Amino acid sequence: MDRALKRVTLAILVMFLLLLLNTNYLQAFEANSLTTKPENDRASAEQSQIQRGDIKTSDGVTIAASKPSGPNGTYKYQRYYSDGPVYSPVTGYDTLYGTQTGVENSESDLLSGSGQQLALRNFLDQITNKAQKGATVQTTINSKAQQAAYKGLASVLQGSGHSGGLVAMDPSTGKILAMASYPSYNPNALASQNGVEVNKADQALQAQNPSPLINNATSALLPPGSTFKIVTSSAWFTEHSDQNANSEAQSPTVLTLPQTTDKLHNDQNEQCGDGSGKATLIYAFAQSCDTTFGNLGMQIGGTNLQSEAEKFGMNKPMDVPGLSAATSSYSVPNSPPLTAFSAIGQFSDTATPLQEAMFASAVANNGTLMRPYLVQQATASDLSVVQSTPPQVLSAAVSPTVDNNLKQMMTAVMQQPEGTGYQFNKNNEGGLAIAGKTGTAQNAMNGVSSAPDAVFTSYAPADSTPKIAVGVMIQGGGYGATAAAPIAVSVEKAYLAAVGQG
Repeated sequence: MDRALKRVTLAILVMFLLLLLNTNYLQAFEANSLTTKPENDRASAEQSQIQRGDIKTSDGVTIAASKPSGPNGTYKYQRYYSDGPVYSPVTGYDTLYGTQTGVENSESDLLSGSGQQLALRNFLDQITNKAQKGATVQTTINSKAQQAAYKGLASVLQGSGHSGGLVAMDPSTGKILAMASYPSYNPNALASQNGVEVNKADQALQAQNPSPLINNATSALLPPGSTFKIVTSSAWFTEHSDQNANSEAQSPTVLTLPQTTDKLHNDQNEQCGDGSGKATLIYAFAQSCDTTFGNLGMQIGGTNLQSEAEKFGMNKPMDVPGLSAATSSYSVPNSPPLTAFSAIGQFSDTATPLQEAMFASAVANNGTLMRPYLVQQATASDLSVVQSTPPQVLSAAVSPTVDNNLKQMMTAVMQQPEGTGYQFNKNNEGGLAIAGKTGTAQNAMNGVSSAPDAVFTSYAPADSTPKIAVGVMIQGGGYGATAAAPIAVSVEKAYLAAVGQG
């Protein structure tokens, strides 16, 4: 009997020791990971006792805020998103499970009040018995431009089963002025304090195709089409300093490609220029002659085209807080014929609407490409600035001389009768001077529509210091001039009117 009791006592002692060791291990080594586990709602319940900071636009519109939940709930504050579908690519969402996206994720420490920048203020609030509140995060988004962007995308894409995105930038700073995606979703459904409702809403969103949870403005990769001719032209002028926009180039109606029986045709087999087989570069660019730029591409070579593309931001991960940005890419083709296709944005080239905005932004800013950014600053509850983002140069894309040629050519697209954007722009009410490049990308990869993808990149005003650059991509949208350009111009007009430049 004594021996049996000793064995039981020893077993209990061992179990207590193991329990003690496990408790200390969890507290010492696993506390952080357990706190952040989605299954642990204690952390979110504790966090909801502190009022999460607001997210605002640059012009002061509150697009995410926390309001009291009521006296009887576990959670003291409820997250709320104003105009949720319009701003969801910017705000993202914050769920009771701790899952976050967008600015809610990238600036969570500041919004929640737990950031090191707020430690002293939190301490002072505690000793003065003031309610703790997270910092307010001000984005670079302009509300008028964002509303115009979302409305424009919805008008083209609603009910189509396709997707699209738009990004607008300030060329001189890199501020993202608008970032819209369609289809979109309402983040309020994911901010519910009922776990069953959150799971139901998430499952419904996950089941939709195309997915509204994808930020098409920064994550959708489509062929750039003829907008890539900006890069091809840049590479050509960089290599040939004696050439300018009015220099002539071989512009056959049909380009015979070496090493193959394939031929490159212009859109609808049209002739480029007067049919002589030659045209000025500005004319070929405005008319978007594939044979001209396919031929130039083969002369430039894939390696040089890649180098030039990277100066515009391709093949470089975009580390932008608040964004999950896909990397636009240009791969060196393994033959001259494929190089010809890549030079017109039709081989394996891929770009996002953000990259399209960067094309125009670099040209608008005299050849200097600024790093895009979405968060302007964060302010504590006492209105002191605890974080701010200064403008940064990303690259010197082209020289001022080359840039001057590109400006002339992009203006000709919209203002010359042969330009692919002329028919749209000649009816442009208000007389806003726009420079741009259309793209109509044949895309067998999209698996959605036989219609090409519509692409447009532009900046305005083109007759003075540019204030805004816009990139639009519409999956299965058809011609860039008819599907994408009107949306970009509506955003440009809305923004310029909002800042007193319209």
